[in-house]
Amino acid sequence: MSAIRSFGGFRGRGYGREQQNARREPPAQASLDAAVVDCAVYVDGERMPGNWTHSEAITETRTRQDAFVWIGLHEPSDSQIQGIAEAYGLHELAVEDAVHAHQRPKLDRYEDMLFMVLKTVRYIEHDSPTTANEIVETGQLMAFLGKDFIVTVRHGQHSGLADLRHHLDGDPERLRAGPAAVLHAIADNVVDHYLDVSERIEEDIDELEDQVFEPRSPVTAEQIYLMKREVLELRRAVLPLATPLRRLAEGYSRLIPDEIRSYFRDVDDHLTTVSERIGSANELLTTLVDATVAKISLQQNIDMRKITAWAAMFAVPTAITGIYGMNFDVMPELNWTYGYPAVLLGIALICYLLFRIFRRNHWL
Repeated sequence: MSAIRSFGGFRGRGYGREQQNARREPPAQASLDAAVVDCAVYVDGERMPGNWTHSEAITETRTRQDAFVWIGLHEPSDSQIQGIAEAYGLHELAVEDAVHAHQRPKLDRYEDMLFMVLKTVRYIEHDSPTTANEIVETGQLMAFLGKDFIVTVRHGQHSGLADLRHHLDGDPERLRAGPAAVLHAIADNVVDHYLDVSERIEEDIDELEDQVFEPRSPVTAEQIYLMKREVLELRRAVLPLATPLRRLAEGYSRLIPDEIRSYFRDVDDHLTTVSERIGSANELLTTLVDATVAKISLQQNIDMRKITAWAAMFAVPTAITGIYGMNFDVMPELNWTYGYPAVLLGIALICYLLFRIFRRNHWL
């Protein structure tokens, strides 16, 4: 993707240098710039002007007090992230996880660095929950946290941090707490999206519930199971994150200042709310599946009763005509003038009586 800066209309270091100074840059730097979305230096909570490479940024930061670097990457390859990993001392196992993604939410500690994995989610708009094939889309967001830097790695198109970065740039008081404040803002933003998606799913389930109990409802158990699968997808993103957030709130690392820990406790509370919603939604969908299966079974029983009732009425003329179809010379009423209409009348009366009986017993 083109490395467009996340706010203010500026272009990031990767794009500007690649276009303006391509001849002077080594191929490794040009390759890295393709994955860099933004690289910024913050001093005392204020973003310093200018464009920065990752090496220039960390060098500038370590010559100042109360400064840190925030680098944003989008789906980097092994070769693209290698330069940053060497300059910032990122652990090779964490780097491998960040490149290949597909990790469950977790928090790892490597000496003087933290590595956190979060799953991002997005609600996919649709006309009806009964016709949608996909409702929840997931991505991944990784963060390397050090004393004077935070490196974020995104996977997926919906997990952008441009709006969050713009908001934080306008709140230097918050950024004075250092890169831990950025990590908290990211976690808070991700969990807020969990809340929003869980609310939208609850609305879909309410709509689905109304349709399930409508007479002759078109909703099938397969459609409800599809919704249940989407809820479980959200659950896999939410539940594993509880332990990492709790660790950050309880002083798992000295990289998280005391004033930031309380904010992580607030994020953990919001995550608990989402977990409870997901549990309730999952239970309700299980109930709806059972209700749909029971409704289908009941409808099948009703249909079978109707079929049985009609079969019983058709059995009467079949039996009588079958008896008189036997080729015997001596049979009652064979030579009677009114025998044929009498048999037809008898068949009609018996069928009518059976119809009244089945109708009275609600079989028809």
